[in-house]
Amino acid sequence: MRANFIFSEVWIGLRRNLTMTIAVIVTVAVGMALLGVGMMINSQVSKLTGFWTDKVELSVYLCTKNAPFEPCKNKGAVTQEEKANLKQTIEALPDVERVQFENQAEAYKHFQETESNRTLLSVTKAEDMPESFRVKLKDPDKAAAVAASLKGQPGVSNVVNERDLLESVFGFMDKLRYMALGIAALMLFAAILLIGNTVRLSAYNRRRETGIMRLVGASNIYIQLPFVMEGLIAGLIGGVLSGVILIIVKVFIFESIQTYMAAPLGWDTVAGVITGTMAIGVLICVLASFVTLRRYLRV
Repeated sequence: MRANFIFSEVWIGLRRNLTMTIAVIVTVAVGMALLGVGMMINSQVSKLTGFWTDKVELSVYLCTKNAPFEPCKNKGAVTQEEKANLKQTIEALPDVERVQFENQAEAYKHFQETESNRTLLSVTKAEDMPESFRVKLKDPDKAAAVAASLKGQPGVSNVVNERDLLESVFGFMDKLRYMALGIAALMLFAAILLIGNTVRLSAYNRRRETGIMRLVGASNIYIQLPFVMEGLIAGLIGGVLSGVILIIVKVFIFESIQTYMAAPLGWDTVAGVITGTMAIGVLICVLASFVTLRRYLRV
């Protein structure tokens, strides 16, 4: 009997405040979708960072006969003795995991695989490619220190830290992530205000019924439960809609660019994000309803 009464009160509240309820659902859906996109971007950035960080190397390029770099001027090409000494120096560094020598033929082959400019490919020969040592580090965070220690060594023309090449990309992704999370936070704040106003209006419209309930001895929880359930239903519907939006984003955006991603975003991650955003949406609606009632409901 009590359950039927509570559900009838919930239905009455949803009908009386239909416009506000729809506004709450839309706001929750958009806010949770933006939060989910931010979480998906965060997961994608973390995956890419972990993937590339593990593969970050230092490229220690050696002097060639006509190298334009300052350390090589008036010194000619690197000698075999300088190569051997440099390799020993690199291997002796405590942060170095392994060292691999790349000769001109290997460098030219790698250049052909990665370069798409046909004109540049046609005019470049194997003799134009510099030899180098590919240095894998135990801790990629020590790359800058290791690079600094190798610059100026005999026979070294230049040291390239591959991590520096990725910083601009990850910097852009970080900005995109923070922007999505910031907009999501604003939408969540708007959702909380809308939910509070909806519950307050619903409580005002039903002040006579709730007054009678108090007179017959109903507890505060029993009186407040229909209002809280209205918020729960709105949050659940909004969460489901946000999940649909996130699936669409995954299919039409993340799937379309995953060919360019070395570590694509998996559906297991998306499922976790959807579950998390739905739970957050419902929790926010329930808490906002409960807090608003405690402050504004007078029976």
